[in-house]
Order: sequence, then structure tokens, then C-alpha cells
Amino acid sequence: MMTKSQLQSEIAELKLDYINLQGDMEKLESNGHPTQVENAERRLAKMEEKLAELNKQLAELS
Repeated sequence: MMTKSQLQSEIAELKLDYINLQGDMEKLESNGHPTQVENAERRLAKMEEKLAELNKQLAELS
């Protein structure tokens, strides 16, 4: 199990990756790349699941 600091760090990094992917996805949508948009949407969903899991672990430590 990770420490509170490790969890917070991983959450922050994942949030930045999430934001970057959202921006990339917007560019892909505007340039007409539906397959790549679908792949990005799946990655976002996995990131959301991971964030929920990490936040749950963080809450259990608090």
C-alpha cells in the first residue's frame, strides 16, 4: 500500500495526464479522427477508474 504522499503524487500526475488527453482528444475530434477519439475515450475511462481507486485509498488513510 502506498503512503498518503505517494497517493497524492500519483493522483496529481494522473490528473495532468487526463487533462492533456482531453486536449489531445479535442484536437483529434476537430481534425476528424473518430477511431483515435474512441481510443482516447477508452483511455479516459480507465484513468477515471484509476482516479476513483486512488481517491478511495487516500480516503481510507485519512
